[in-house]
Parts: sequence; C-alpha cells; structure tokens
Amino acid sequence: MTTPGRKYVLITPCRDEAQYARRCLDCVVNQTEPPALWVIVDDGSTDATPAILAEYAARIPYIRIVRRENRGHRAVGPGVIDAFYAGMETISPNDFDFLCKFDLDLDIPKAYFALLMNAMERDPFIGTLSGKPYFIDPSSGVLKSEKCGDETSVGMTKFYRTQCFQEIGGFVREVMWDGIDCHRCRMTGWIAESRDTQELRFIHLRPMGASQKGIFTGRMRHGFGQYFMGTGLVYMTASAIFRMSVPPLVIGGLAMWWGYVKSMLSGAPRYNDLEFRAFLRRFQWQSLFFGKHRTTSKLNLAVRKRIRE
Repeated sequence: MTTPGRKYVLITPCRDEAQYARRCLDCVVNQTEPPALWVIVDDGSTDATPAILAEYAARIPYIRIVRRENRGHRAVGPGVIDAFYAGMETISPNDFDFLCKFDLDLDIPKAYFALLMNAMERDPFIGTLSGKPYFIDPSSGVLKSEKCGDETSVGMTKFYRTQCFQEIGGFVREVMWDGIDCHRCRMTGWIAESRDTQELRFIHLRPMGASQKGIFTGRMRHGFGQYFMGTGLVYMTASAIFRMSVPPLVIGGLAMWWGYVKSMLSGAPRYNDLEFRAFLRRFQWQSLFFGKHRTTSKLNLAVRKRIRE
C-alpha cells in the first residue's frame, strides 16, 4: 500500500535481462510500498526479456513498457542514460515526490523503497539515497560487498528526491554519470549517500564493473569514466590500488588505472564544466589528506547549516 502524500516512479533501462528479470520484477511487485508507476525501457532486447515484461505488464497496472529499436549491441554509460531518458520523456516528473533509475538485475529487500522514503522524509537535506550492493562470490557462494563509498547513491538504484534531481540537471549522458551526479548534489546543497544497514542491503545479480565483454573491459571503462569526470592522476592511482584488494584481485585495479592513463595519453575529452572539476579536485585532495569520510561529513555539515527553500 502506498503511503498517502508520497509517490515514487521507477525508470528501468534494460536489455537482454531474461536471466534476472523475473527475480527483479517479483521483488518490486512484492514491495511493502510499490511504485505509483514503473516505466521499463526495453532497449532492443533479443532474448526473452520482451515476453517476460509483457507478461508482467498485463497483470500489474503500474508497469508501463517502452520499446526501443535494437541497435545491434548492448550499450553502457551514455547508452543506458539515453534509454533512461526515453522513459523520462513519458512522464511528468512533478507528479512524483521521488524518482529512481533502477536496474533489472537486482534483488532488493521487501521494504526497500519504503525505508528510503522514510529516511529522506526524516532528513530533508538528503537528495539521493541508496542501500549497498552485494554479490554472490561464484567461487565460495558467500555474499560479498561491492565496496561502494558512503558518499554516493549507487548507480544501479539511484533513488532521488525529484526536486534534487531537477536542480542538479539530471544525469550526464556519459560514463561516470553515477559519480558526477552525487558531486553535483554536494555542489548544489544536497546530501548524497548510501547506507549499509541489513534492511537496505541488496543483491546485485550482475556484479558492478562486469561487462558484456568481461570484467577487465568494465573496469577499464570505469577508468575512462574517472578521467572524463575530471579525477586527478594521484587520486586515481590511490583508488586503483585500493581496488586491487577487491575481486578480481589486482587485475581489476590495474584495469581501472590503465583505462584512466590510456584516456589521458590519447587526449580523450573531459566533462566540460570547469567549476565542477575544480570542486571535484578539492574534494579528492581533501579526501587523500583527511579521509573521504571526514571530508564528506564536513561538506554535509555545511549543507545542513543552509536554509532550504
């Protein structure tokens, strides 16, 4: 049952998700507080995904399917956000208190969205919030954390206060869109975070950094994304060293670092917002000297001292 006075919409870009779709669809349908609307954008699937979506849409009134032509390959980064905006174009955002870019390869707790809204209603300064992703280690069968920082809402479930989403200008249509948005939140006076509580932990059925071409390609893409966003080489090197301790051990961090350096050497384009890049560099240098948690807490304290209109 939806709590009176609050409504949220999910927008889900997907392609060839038949392996995970039913599990994800069921966990949303069974939420204690279901969405007012769930727009699922089928981005040219060639497997059984369209049939599965049609089956659920026929019996769940708040599911709406948007179909896009098959481009011939799976696209990440800008392709995913293009598909997201194909869904956004079908709604009026101001009809909803919250909106969420939500992937179709997740298994979330039963009260996931209700708990996010409760937390954001208690704290009006939070602009975007998520739980923490975990994955099942194929070698041991043990559930492991994807080690995402507390200062960002995670890309596979970006739950936003609609006002905040509009104020930051939405998502950039490029790799690292899911990092840029959270820094823009802090720039515009909002708090972005994820919480690692038992009630908000969820299973990412396709581990972060994985790719249709393999995890190495996915991590190299992340390195390019960091370069595009404006990350400095020193900070990127420190981040890559940390990632070497997370599966896939060593090679994942190396792939990230090489993706960054390769982009730098080739003169790849960067996010064309100098004010943003200056803000990002200050944040990263302060994180290196004082720790990311302390740096983020200081920024959040400054946000809380503001009077929000």
